[in-house]
Parts: sequence; C-alpha cells; structure tokens
Amino acid sequence: MSELEYDPNLHTAELDAREDHAPGDEPEESAGHWVRNSNLGLGFSIVLTLAAFLAVGSHLIWGPAVGVALIVLAIGQMGVHLVFFLHVTTGPDNTNNVLALAFGILVVFLIVAGSIWIMGHLSHNMMPMDRLMQMQP
Repeated sequence: MSELEYDPNLHTAELDAREDHAPGDEPEESAGHWVRNSNLGLGFSIVLTLAAFLAVGSHLIWGPAVGVALIVLAIGQMGVHLVFFLHVTTGPDNTNNVLALAFGILVVFLIVAGSIWIMGHLSHNMMPMDRLMQMQP
C-alpha cells in the first residue's frame, strides 16, 4: 500500500497546501474577518476624510500646497476603498479585477488628457475677443 491510502486529508474535501488550487478556491474566512476588515477600512476612511477637512480648514499646511495635500489624501482614500471595500488585492484570483481597474484608469486618463489637449488647441486657435466684437454689426 502507498502513503496516499493513509492520507487523512485525501477525501475530506479540505484545501491543502500541497494541492494546486483554482482562483477563487481559497478556504472560507470567518465572518469576524470580514467585519474586522470593514471596520478597519471605515476607520481609515474617516481618518482620511477628517484629515482633508483639517487640511482645508486650518493653517497647518502652506496655502498653495493644500491642493496637493487634497490630491494625496484622495488617492489614499481611493486605495482604502479598493482594498478594504472592493477587495481588490494582488492575489492570483484578482488578476482580472486589477486588469479591469488598470484599463479603467487608462480610459479615464485618455479622456481627460484628450479633452484638455483639445480645449487648449481650440483656445490657442480662437480669434481674440476684441476682434470678434469688432466684427459684430
């Protein structure tokens, strides 16, 4: 008889580190894990939101740098939402989610950058307003 006949995990349908697994085949996590993750994400979101209000409402940050601080806090807030609420991680079962997120970011970037480029080009090629007013009858 071989060792496989005496393996206690052979027919228990439990995941074992020695086996290959399909994406999404991870063992179920307890409900406490999901509650703890959600509460941790909520706490981070509240702290980042309060930090944004503090950055705008006080003089702790140099005036012209407030916009940069808000952008940094907004990116942090997006990261918290992606990880704690949407559960986008770097695990093997999230490859499609990460690729879809990257594609969405690319599309938004192209639309915003293209719009700014087009508006700048139109502004550069427009007739000055005083000459336009002289042409009016």
